Amino acid sequence: HRWSNVHPFLMRHGVCMDGMESHQRDLALAVIRESLSQPGFETVRNSMKLNGATGEMLGSEEEYGEWLFWLSVMGKPSLDAPWGWQLDGHHMIINCFVLGNQVVMTPMFMGSEPVKVNTGKFAGTRAYDAEVQGALKLGQSLDKAQRSKAILGTDLPPDVFTSAYRDNFEMKYEGIKFDDLSSSQQELTMDLAYTYIGRMRPDYAGMKMEEVKKYLKDTHFAWIGGTKDDDVFYYRIHSPVVLIEF
Repeated sequence: HRWSNVHPFLMRHGVCMDGMESHQRDLALAVIRESLSQPGFETVRNSMKLNGATGEMLGSEEEYGEWLFWLSVMGKPSLDAPWGWQLDGHHMIINCFVLGNQVVMTPMFMGSEPVKVNTGKFAGTRAYDAEVQGALKLGQSLDKAQRSKAILGTDLPPDVFTSAYRDNFEMKYEGIKFDDLSSSQQELTMDLAYTYIGRMRPDYAGMKMEEVKKYLKDTHFAWIGGTKDDDVFYYRIHSPVVLIEF
């Protein structure tokens, strides 16, 4: 329950990576790297760098920085007892729970503003292309009848519905059902879901995807906003075993 995706140092706990020695920071990153896939780890690092770029652009590096992220270890790392770790910071929250060979990595919140920079120390850094392009490909493939089911409206919510401090929020199933999509659209939906689930290590991501596939009849895809390349939009994939919001 103790996490926040906003930039003020609200409820931060654990050790701030900004204050670590270089070898400690390397070890902290190693914990994260070992828990995630290569694309997942790259998304984390690029998001951290983009947070640094925000501080550089705003001249406020005490508020926004590449290393202003806090790492906590909960319990004692063990082969058979429960333990976990948490990475917490601006636009970044990863909760990783471990029990033997079981891993649960939720809630997870990743984001960036901006998503790419062309100047400064972090020039060339970008993130979230797959999350945007994969969704647009699916959204633009919907025909008129499908759009009438999938698109909930044009007025975007101010944030995802299940961000921090929304404990016990009741998310109703809305949008188009998986069975009402064509086979190619269903494949696009699964590819999009894996963009998020695939942030975990491949072995655990594969197990989670198998669970997701057991509930396809109860899976819904919903969209708010436009579907043109330069439109702003919100979407979600929702079933009894997964909730993805963008």
